[in-house]
Formats: sequence, C-alpha cells, structure tokens
Amino acid sequence: MTPLHAEVLEVTRALIRFDTSNAPETALGRPPGDETGPASYLRDLLADAGVDCELVARDPRRANLVARIPGSDPSAPSLAFVGHLDVVPADPRDWTHPPFAAVVDEGGWLWGRGAVDMKNEVAARAVALAHLARSGFRPRGDLWLIAVADEEDGMADVGMRWLLDARPDIRPDQVLNEGGGERLPLRDGRVVQTVGIGEKGTFPARVVALGEAGHASTPDVGDNAVPLLGELLRRVGRGMPRYTPSPLVDRTLEVLLDRPVTDFAADVVQAAALHPVLAHTLPALAGTTMAPTLLSGSPKRNVMPARAAFELDCRILPGTTEADVEREVRARLGSDVAYELEWPEVLVAGSASDPSSTLMDAMARVLAASGDDATLLPMLCTGFTDSVYLREAGTPTAYGFNPFRSTSAEVLAAGFHNADERVHVDDLLLSVEFHVALARDLLG
Repeated sequence: MTPLHAEVLEVTRALIRFDTSNAPETALGRPPGDETGPASYLRDLLADAGVDCELVARDPRRANLVARIPGSDPSAPSLAFVGHLDVVPADPRDWTHPPFAAVVDEGGWLWGRGAVDMKNEVAARAVALAHLARSGFRPRGDLWLIAVADEEDGMADVGMRWLLDARPDIRPDQVLNEGGGERLPLRDGRVVQTVGIGEKGTFPARVVALGEAGHASTPDVGDNAVPLLGELLRRVGRGMPRYTPSPLVDRTLEVLLDRPVTDFAADVVQAAALHPVLAHTLPALAGTTMAPTLLSGSPKRNVMPARAAFELDCRILPGTTEADVEREVRARLGSDVAYELEWPEVLVAGSASDPSSTLMDAMARVLAASGDDATLLPMLCTGFTDSVYLREAGTPTAYGFNPFRSTSAEVLAAGFHNADERVHVDDLLLSVEFHVALARDLLG
C-alpha cells in the first residue's frame, strides 16, 4: 500500500469513528450531529499541509469546514470539492461489524456508517487537497474543500444553506459533490458511470379521508374513515409516477439508448432493462413519485374516526409546480371517495446543471487518461443533495461524482442508509488520484 493509499484509508477510518448520527434528539437520546469533531480533525490535517482553513459554525457543536488553496488569477473559474460530515443513524444489531468501528476485513472492505455516504468522499477530497498543497500546487482559480454539517436532516439549518447565506464570499463556479460515480456494465456490453447533474425537488401532500365518526362496537353505524383511507391508499399504490417527458431525463435516455428519444415511456422501459440499478432509478425519474409514508387514524381503539390521513412523500422533477403536483395526486385518487388535500410543507424545487460544461469535459479526460473506458451518464438524483443550495446561491455547475471500480453499483445502492454499508479500500485511492488529476486539469 502506497503512502497516499495508507493516508486516505487512515483518514476515512478516523472520520467513520466519529459518530455524527443526525436525527431528532428524541430518536438519538442525544443532540444530533456533533460534526465539529471531524471538522476539527480535517482542519488540523489540512492546516499541517499548508491549506488555509476555518471552522464556520452557527452551533458550536456543528461546525462546517471551509478550506482553500487561493488561486493565482482572480478572474479564473474556481472549483470546490464538497461533502457532508453527518450520517444517518445506525442500529448495531443489524450490522456484521459495529457501524462506527471502521473495520477493514481481509478482502479489503471498509465497513461503517458513512463508508459510502459520504465520509469516503470527504476523506479522499481532503487528502487530495493536502497532497496538492504539499506538492506546491498553485491553482489558477481558487480550489476549495467545503465539508458541512446537517445534510442528512437539515432541520437545524446549520449546514450548507446557512453557510452560503452567512458567507457570500463562498461562491465556487464549479462543484463536485456526492450523487454519482456508480459503474454500470450494461447488458449490451457498454459501461457507463453516472454523473449527478441535478436533483428532484419535494412537495409533500397529506390526504385526509372524510367519513363519519361512530362507536367501534357497531361498525355499520357512521362511516369509518379508515376503510375509506385504505381505498385511497390502494389507488396510490407504491406511488410510482405516471411517465412525464422531461428534457433532463431525455439526456440520460439518449446516452443509454445511443439514439434520440422517440417514445418516452417505451424508451424508459427499454433503458431500464440495461442494468438492475437502472430498473429502479429510471422509472422513479420519469415523473412525480408519491410514496405513502405517514399514517394517522383514530386516537382511540373504540372510536371509528371521521377523518383518517396519510402523507405522500412527493418527489418532483425540476420545473414542476404546485398545480402540477395537485393535478397528479387528484388524478390518482379519483373523485368518488370524499377526501381533502393538505400541503404540510412548501414546495422545494428541484434543480439541475447543464451536462455540457468544462467540468464534464475535464472529468472525461481524467478518466480516459487513467484507462477508464466508461461513458459518463448524466442523471438526475432521486434524492436530495446540498448542490440544490449551491445552485440557488449562484454556482452554475454542480455535479455529483466520485469514481468507483472495485465497489459495484449493487453494493453501493445496498449501503445507502442501510446496514452493512461498505466500500472497497482500493476505491479510496482511486478517488484521491481522480481529484488530484481533476484539479490539475481544470486549474493547473
């Protein structure tokens, strides 16, 4: 193992050992996050390498790290490596190895919460920045590392959204964040690697079935809202979308099918058959999903309620409006069962960056130079990343990408927010080398 490989492995393991679980205090039994520990650790690592560093915090326990190698040309475009230091909670009863022990097994797999999402990427980006600084690299434009708190929950508002509001000087032109890099060998023999060019937005809905209250001992007196709710739930089903053509999804389909889109619905089905991971992600990107999650009925077992409700976690394509979502929900529910719609949160719009950019071109060059024969596949992310806030603040190009070769897409997908999250240690070095080469290509 080379010194650089040993360093990134050591840093990744150190980050995993910080339990930065982020959920409401009632669920954790302690305040959430505590990201100041790993932020301070990375600050010391980078400062020792000569990188300008600072901790920026709204809450002293939940600091954000901002590190920078200043550029030599104030007019040159800047580049930021971005990541978050918090993780979702982990129940050790479900894990092969303790989730915060950072165990490396004989096969070279590093196990732990954050091994994929996303302390592996943060560690690799920090080590790449330190390596560049030690080598005397002086970029033309500023080279940043931004490692933030509170991405997995966001309710405390101490992470990226707050940081960009508090620090208007942090406005990188190009950003590499989480949300891509899975290597997909397609059924036709080609290989693609995903690049997250954007994220879906959210606009949750609450569906309230309307009945008539009654005593549970006489079920035919009144009109119990719970069975009515069950019928409405049946109509929503799993909440997969009715296919809605989108130029952003078209770009993905064109790469996968190697031709223009002719029939959106049929082309989604054809492209989804090229890889098992695409079989789940592409249909979810083809319109508004509305997964039913929270349920509420009667407060007492012996009372049939007049109202019962479920909430839909609606994920929406960029450009989707409140009226679009309401129309989709009502179309699914029909008109012969009485219900009301409520909107518990405001719409959070999805956003995307143009997949044609100097950053995308540089990524392709760096990968090709390393012997990687995969084609870059621009895709929307079904979930959320902090790139949404960066684009809102004025960053035109924000992608999600981190290369993987030894960790399959199936292992990556199974590890996100799940037990036995793990990454192969060879991909840690691969990531460092990629980020070093990318910074030299774009800013050298």
